[in-house]
Amino acid sequence: MKRVVSVSIGSDIRNHRAEVELLGQRFIVERIGTNGDMQLAEKLISELDGQVAAFGLGGIDMYIWAGKRRYTIRDSKQLSSAAKHTPIVDGSGLKNTLEREVISFIKTRLGLELKHKRVLLVAAVDRFGMAEALAESDCDLVIGDLMFALGLPIPLRSLNALNIVARVAAPIAVRLPFHMLYPTGSNQHQEEPKTKFARYYEWADVIAGDYHFIASHMPANMQGKTVLTNTVTEDDVAKMRERGVETLITSTPNLGGRSFGTNVVEAILVALLEKPITQITPYDYLDMLKMIDFQPRVEYLQSAAAQEVNGKHQYI
Repeated sequence: MKRVVSVSIGSDIRNHRAEVELLGQRFIVERIGTNGDMQLAEKLISELDGQVAAFGLGGIDMYIWAGKRRYTIRDSKQLSSAAKHTPIVDGSGLKNTLEREVISFIKTRLGLELKHKRVLLVAAVDRFGMAEALAESDCDLVIGDLMFALGLPIPLRSLNALNIVARVAAPIAVRLPFHMLYPTGSNQHQEEPKTKFARYYEWADVIAGDYHFIASHMPANMQGKTVLTNTVTEDDVAKMRERGVETLITSTPNLGGRSFGTNVVEAILVALLEKPITQITPYDYLDMLKMIDFQPRVEYLQSAAAQEVNGKHQYI
């Protein structure tokens, strides 16, 4: 049995463990949060190095992307360097493949046409594949990187605008302590959301991107909205239902009762491929995703019996 471990600097409240079988191989898939403690995360990676099939690095990205430029986040470089023998991934390989494909899935499988829909993407530099696919869908797009990561009341309306800003801001941002850019530890489950940018949620038909960014600013009234995101727990689903979210779509499927992050799914694919990371291509990921039939998770939260389209669970 192969073991895949996501070491996350996020809250340990979201820890989870599941056993799954993929292509005839059994996997233990585990997420371990360190509540923002970078030293503990580094220690866990070092201790488990060589004992697990692959690491996912959660709660932090190795890189941010804008156009063809990639910027390395200083804090994540130190964490990933603790893995000397076991491959470690942050999910960016899937964000540029699976999350790009999910936009096509929304149209072809769900019949949801995004053309002229109002879409708020809370951050694009951590999911540039999704950002490009949304831009190509001809939706009315607002990109929230400056608002949600830096607190600046400046919405961006195009990828070209994001690229211009990133060339100036990204080299500085990646050197900052990561908690200044992204909610970590207990900040991931604050009771009272910030309301500074609530008007953009009210404006949007679809709110897309990282769930922690979405949740930390989500207003009380989300009536009729579609949320397109990544990792959610059953508690997250319950909160979205209470606020009126109509449709939930996660780019990763339900594994053992929750949607794991892209870093976990990418680590599973690396373990299945059994190739050096430097030799793995986006086509390898796409081929493997088709072989194991990973489909996005879709739930209609406000129907009389809110049913999950893909996955085993139904929420009544």
